[in-house]
Amino acid sequence: QAWTTVEGLKTEPSLESYVTQATQTAANIEKLREDYKTKALPKWEADVKAWNEGEGKTQKAAMAAWAKEAAAAKAAGKPAPDQPKFAKRAPNRPNAPDGNPNVPGVLNNAMIAPLVPYALRGAIWYQGESNAGAPVQYRTLFPTMIKDWRRQWSAGDQGDFGFYWVQLANYKERVAAPTQWEQDWPGLREAQSMTLKLPNTGEAVIIDIGEANDIHPRNKDTVGQRLAVAALKGTYGKDVVGSGPRYQAMSVEGDKVKLTFTDVGGGLTIAAAPPIRLDEQPKQPAEKLVGFSIAGPDKKFVWAEAKIEGNSVVVWADSVKEPKAVRYGWANNPEVNLYNKEGLPASPFRTDDWTTAPAPQGKK
Repeated sequence: QAWTTVEGLKTEPSLESYVTQATQTAANIEKLREDYKTKALPKWEADVKAWNEGEGKTQKAAMAAWAKEAAAAKAAGKPAPDQPKFAKRAPNRPNAPDGNPNVPGVLNNAMIAPLVPYALRGAIWYQGESNAGAPVQYRTLFPTMIKDWRRQWSAGDQGDFGFYWVQLANYKERVAAPTQWEQDWPGLREAQSMTLKLPNTGEAVIIDIGEANDIHPRNKDTVGQRLAVAALKGTYGKDVVGSGPRYQAMSVEGDKVKLTFTDVGGGLTIAAAPPIRLDEQPKQPAEKLVGFSIAGPDKKFVWAEAKIEGNSVVVWADSVKEPKAVRYGWANNPEVNLYNKEGLPASPFRTDDWTTAPAPQGKK
């Protein structure tokens, strides 16, 4: 919303709250400045002082002790102990009304509008984390921003220039049981993939190179390579495979589900994720497909068995006799290993559009 013009946001009624936020901020800017100076800033300064005298002091001592232990371990040729992790951080300085990057339209005005006179071939985009709490809204918000950028450049005869984005990486703690309903990150990934309906767009899937404890994963080289092949195919017309496998359709065959895919390239295969860091050794691929779950009429997902058959995947679970839906990689941090032979990972997906959870057992 910050990267979209207010005029662009006005084109979608469901985004009216952002328009209101922008117009009210502009109309009340003097009062907001005064409140920031006399209320928000003094409160933050008091909170920081209290932090430094309490929790901050404790954390500083813990970090000093860890640094001493790490130095001793290094000198002895031993692995360093894990760095302490803290649940609480120092209070963040509040954004000033004139410098709040989250106000709708602000970043577009400051960073996109000045570029509009210049020619371009396309754009790449890496964002979504801060909108993950509203994945359904992102289905509208994200394509609205892309169309808004293209509208701004239309006077220069740029047309629907290529637009390529990075799907959210795997992140957060890995869970043991299948995710049952829409959560923030899988839902946001789905909204990103749905935006492929716009012309001249592409998506780099990085569901295999994220890090559970780092929202900024280290391996950006692979991210760049996957964006590059998408642009080489989509914008430059090169004869390359620009995407990993994407779910196309499902058919129920007895107690099994057969899934078909587009973008299979040289064929479907089981593979392992690239190393996260340059000094790591490549992982070894698992012996069988993982990351699939399946549900019957009760809409309760369980882990599924899966095998590749040509350019299709067959999925089943002994406990599900009447399969109705399959999901793959549907979690914040899923374990996945379906690729095409060009080394590009399959995009997470679900075959259902269920939006309400089943009733707890014993209830209607």
